[in-house]
Amino acid sequence: MTIFSRYHSIKARNYQAVLTVALPLLAATPVLAAGDVPGSKDHPLVSRFAGATITAYEHKDFDEAFLPDRPVKDEDKAEGLHLEGKVTRVWYTIATGKSTLEVERNYQDALQKAGFQMVFRCAKEECGDDFQRLVINSGKVLTPGKGNAAFGGAHRTILAKLPRPTGDAYVFLHIMEDSSNQRTLVNEEVVEIQPMQTGQVQIMDSGTMKNSLASSGKVALYGIYFDTDKAEVKPESKAQLDEMAKLLNSNPALKVYIVGHTDSQGQFAHNLDLSQRRADAVAQSLTGTYHIAQGRLAAKGVASLAPVTTNDSDDGRAQNRRVELVQQ
Repeated sequence: MTIFSRYHSIKARNYQAVLTVALPLLAATPVLAAGDVPGSKDHPLVSRFAGATITAYEHKDFDEAFLPDRPVKDEDKAEGLHLEGKVTRVWYTIATGKSTLEVERNYQDALQKAGFQMVFRCAKEECGDDFQRLVINSGKVLTPGKGNAAFGGAHRTILAKLPRPTGDAYVFLHIMEDSSNQRTLVNEEVVEIQPMQTGQVQIMDSGTMKNSLASSGKVALYGIYFDTDKAEVKPESKAQLDEMAKLLNSNPALKVYIVGHTDSQGQFAHNLDLSQRRADAVAQSLTGTYHIAQGRLAAKGVASLAPVTTNDSDDGRAQNRRVELVQQ
């Protein structure tokens, strides 16, 4: 057997193991169950506990993540793994009275059968006085305010690692008992280690923008950056804003609409508001920093109403998230 064929044979066996192990957790639950928040789904490496629903969901193609790998006595002095890669966070609710022990044991069994190595496990007092505060409220691990949470009571944590030729994957699970509502909560974070894709920054110069406006009446810009679900223009946007200001200063009669576009993830009403606030922020940057006359700019947000391609893939959604200049 050649090295090439031996590698693919091993890879096929590993992939089969992941699928086989996922079934006990998933049972008959579809990928999108009734009650799941729109746009959410199980991570392909680890499916949900039977009967769980998704109450919140986040995915970033590349981001940093901090995963505690030991007890936390003091939130400010917490130690753990600092990782970079594809980050997916899923918040589940199990409304069937399952104990945290039963849920943890099912996840642990499934992960180990799929080839994951246990990096860290703890339960309640073993996790340290500030463990839950760090995970839920600090913003260092999970996003505060997302999903459901229950402090105190029974809680358990698993951190597991899957070695892969394409980049290791980590699964972090924080499982909480919410006895007052007779439910169990699972916060899941999956980090897939991978290098950041470079060459994505496309700064369009003023001359190219002018030609595009002349030929089609609009130009799509991908050099304006915002954090996920935020409307503050990031400092990395300066190069593109410089070129936009250059275009407007070189063509004093030009008036434009600044149009904010989002992908289709999340609620439309929320995205419509977000796209409007982002368009407003770009206009404010041009008037405030570059002294472009306010009467030459009109900010409009259209959410996902004008996609340039499908929203069914990460690449497609990235293309649909943009700012456009449209000639008035």
